[in-house]
Amino acid sequence: MIKRELYMSRIRPFIGSEPIKVMTGIRRCGKSVMLELIKQELTESGIDPAQFISINFEDMRYAHLQTAEALHKEISRRAAEIGGKVYLFFDEIQEVKDWEKCVNSLRVTLDCDIYITGSNARLLSGELATYLGGRYVEFVIYPFSFAEFIELYRPTAPDEPVQKSFQKYLLYGGMPYLSNIKYADEPSKQYLHDLFNSVQLKDIVKRNKIRDVDLLERIIAYVMANVGNTFSASSLAKFLKNEQRTVAPETVLNYIKYCCDAYLFYQVKREDLQGKQILASNEKYYIADHGIREAVFGGNTRDINLILENIVYLELLRRGYTVTVGRTGDKEIDFVCNKRGEKLYVQVAYLLASEETIAREFGAYDIIRDNFPKYVVSMDEFDMSRNGIKHRNIRDFLLMDEWI
Repeated sequence: MIKRELYMSRIRPFIGSEPIKVMTGIRRCGKSVMLELIKQELTESGIDPAQFISINFEDMRYAHLQTAEALHKEISRRAAEIGGKVYLFFDEIQEVKDWEKCVNSLRVTLDCDIYITGSNARLLSGELATYLGGRYVEFVIYPFSFAEFIELYRPTAPDEPVQKSFQKYLLYGGMPYLSNIKYADEPSKQYLHDLFNSVQLKDIVKRNKIRDVDLLERIIAYVMANVGNTFSASSLAKFLKNEQRTVAPETVLNYIKYCCDAYLFYQVKREDLQGKQILASNEKYYIADHGIREAVFGGNTRDINLILENIVYLELLRRGYTVTVGRTGDKEIDFVCNKRGEKLYVQVAYLLASEETIAREFGAYDIIRDNFPKYVVSMDEFDMSRNGIKHRNIRDFLLMDEWI
């Protein structure tokens, strides 16, 4: 079991304390493993595992506990039997109707430490804000980074050079379970395809009561094809009209939002770096795991420039940055990143194969006058840094401890 220290270092200060620890992220990204890692830390600190109460609400054995009343009654009974402080671990809590009321009541009435996971971004909106306002901390869990992938993949191919391992990562992405099937080609594709179907059916169609599944599938296919490209709901609606599917831009936006709520896609807004304002249209979208794209849509090698962007974007999120796309006149900076007042700029290219490409990628920074780090990241093996702008091979960039 990989330690996932990037997340544990953020969760650790809250272990044993009052706030409810909430872990969200796309289905099968490793949230359940995070609960096991927390249990492990608690055990190592001297807590008796007999004080743990764990329920995975996707397990049919617990179907009778999927209402707030039933769950509250069961946990209260088991806590009374255990005596003293209890540690509650609820996996995929969104399956429980009115779970917020139950969790808040347990927090108030029991001596307990609560950890929950969920596969929907709206887990922490609406009623939850009312019941638990200021009493929870959220941690978004992402599929494996390249560094985590290497850690699990290397035993499968101990003599393989890192360049070849990265090619594998380009195709298979970072879903944790793939290490169990040793990243074998057909089983990996089958698993990722089935995972996608599960996200689409359980977390998008069923949760949002979508009737026009064909329309949803067409919209998802369009967004997958265009990861990293700017487009508007209107342009997607026009595309669908050409496909004999008339649909309002508002419907398109709603369907994409449902996908974002399920953590299948991430929306990145565009920022006017001169006017310091967020632009209202033509956002970009990236997929939570590029391996899913390859299994469902294909073309990761063909669209490698977009996939490299996708990989870098997810790495920026993992490391705690908020990210926008920067516009300066007619130039665009792929990623403008902020973390606690510190900025970072990143341009991503496939290869700096010509002087024109080099001028375009480095020239995007021409009117940025601050002294924050600026990177151009590509597949090139040779360092082309210039004018204070750092060039890094993408593998090296992803494996760096700090970007300074």
